[in-house]
Amino acid sequence: MTERFIPASFMRGGSSKGVVLLAKDLPADPAERDRVLLAIMGSPDPYGRQLNGMGGGLSSVSKVVIIGPPSRPETDIDYTFAQVEVGKAAVDYGANCGNMSAAVGPFAIEAGLIPAVEGETLVRIHQTNTKKIIHARFPVRDGKPVSEGDFAIAGVAGTGARIRLDFLDPGGAVTAGLLPTGNVVDEIAVEGDGVFQMTLLDAGNAAAFLRAADLGLEGTESPDEIEAVPGLMAKLDRLRRAAGVRMGLGAVPEQVGPSNPRLVLVTAPTRFRDLSGHWIEAQAQDIGIRMLNMGRVHRAAALTTAMAVGVACRIDGTLAAEFFRPSGAEIRVGNPSGVLSVGAEIRREGAGWICHSAVIYRTARLLMRGEVAVPVTA
Repeated sequence: MTERFIPASFMRGGSSKGVVLLAKDLPADPAERDRVLLAIMGSPDPYGRQLNGMGGGLSSVSKVVIIGPPSRPETDIDYTFAQVEVGKAAVDYGANCGNMSAAVGPFAIEAGLIPAVEGETLVRIHQTNTKKIIHARFPVRDGKPVSEGDFAIAGVAGTGARIRLDFLDPGGAVTAGLLPTGNVVDEIAVEGDGVFQMTLLDAGNAAAFLRAADLGLEGTESPDEIEAVPGLMAKLDRLRRAAGVRMGLGAVPEQVGPSNPRLVLVTAPTRFRDLSGHWIEAQAQDIGIRMLNMGRVHRAAALTTAMAVGVACRIDGTLAAEFFRPSGAEIRVGNPSGVLSVGAEIRREGAGWICHSAVIYRTARLLMRGEVAVPVTA
């Protein structure tokens, strides 16, 4: 026998998908656990396709969710997110995935970890990467989570049952606070690149906001178009790492991890063609963004990053607020896959700002369950 088999589920959460595992089925030693996760996903893969594992060659489909018993009394389960790098033997725990957060509650019911409540079940999730709490609410019928429904999200074909995710007190998830420097705008200098104005904000995950125009971009380009600009991706990563140092995520740029902060390019609502080929009109958006994650331009909007966009739009003076054109209670974020709506409850307190909660809506679906094969050498 050259392989061992670990119970696993394969789930879509929002516009991502990944492998969902129980903590009890994984090695307790962190280094051994990471070797198992790399083997499961097929990393590292110099060809960038992860054909020898469950990954799909992109950060949005190279994800692992680990579920365990609750370590906080006010929650029902612990949820740890692992971002598995495609081309490197590295597993990053520096951030949460908002999309995969949508799969956690339904999985807990499917796995019998908590009792189902007919009609609607609330699952109180302790998100261990950020040490924050998420409340997931979703429909349940005959003791099972409902996946069918009429709610559509950008980047996912078809519709599903709506899942409401309330991120409680999301400020300071990975840094010292909602505005870790205390400023709504900072000037970030990078030798050879110049000085740029940026908003540094931490709500759900750390994000560094930058005007698309300051980089010579419209902010409506496709991910491929941005990545094709000579030298731009390296420049953006230098700016991202410099922002991370300012936010306290590393003493020097080399210590800033690949997943935090995310770099967000902002622009005013502008007509663009999404990845499905449809035109998204300016009036259908309240702000436009393009974002970087794990060294690539994201093909949608990472959910926790979209949540940070919503929070930033509600804080006077940020670069996001500069371009925000409010149209209602929700904030419609234009991104390469279409439009994503988020919500945020913000109030000013003295010289600072307090974020009570951020709300996002997703769908999720169980795609497969069984066992995943892991080489015994992993």
